Amino acid sequence: MRDDYRRALDAAAREYEALGEQRRAIDQRLAELAQSIGTLSRLLGLTPTVPLGLTDAVRLVVRGAGVPMTPVEVRDRLHAIGFDVSKYTNDLAAVHTILKRLNESGELRFVARAAPGSPHRYIWNTGAVPVVLTKDVVQYMHDNTLERDAAQATDIEVSPPRRPRRKRRTR
Repeated sequence: MRDDYRRALDAAAREYEALGEQRRAIDQRLAELAQSIGTLSRLLGLTPTVPLGLTDAVRLVVRGAGVPMTPVEVRDRLHAIGFDVSKYTNDLAAVHTILKRLNESGELRFVARAAPGSPHRYIWNTGAVPVVLTKDVVQYMHDNTLERDAAQATDIEVSPPRRPRRKRRTR
C-alpha cells in the first residue's frame, strides 16, 4: 500500500514540475507575441484598444527579454516596441521607479553589479521549483547538519566581540 502512495506521489511531483516548465514556456511565448503585436500595430498606425500602462509595458519587456536588463535597456526596448513615454518628463526615472517596485513585490529579481562601475540589472523572477524530498535525502541533510555543527565546535569559550566606545565630539 505504501509503495502505491509513493508511486502516486512521485508521479504527481513529476507532473507538477513538467506543468511548471510548460507554464514558463507559455509565459515566455505570450510575452514575445505581445511585443510583436504591439510593434506591428504601431508600424501599421493602429492604436491599441486597451491602453498599456507603463508598469505592464515594463513587465512585458523584462519578461520577454529572458536575460537581465539595465533600466536604460528597458527604456530603449519600450521605445523600440512603440510605447509612448512622451507623457513622462523623465522617462528613465519612471522606469527606475517601476523596476524598483516590481522588485519589491517579487516580480523581478535585482542583479547586483558584476564589476565596479557596471550597471545593476533586473531579471524576471521565475520563482522556485518545488522539489519533493524523500526520507533518505532528509536523513542525509539531517546527518550533515549534525556533522557540520560538530566540526565547528570548539573547546575554548569564545566571548562575543565588544563594541567600540564612541568618542564624544568636542565643540
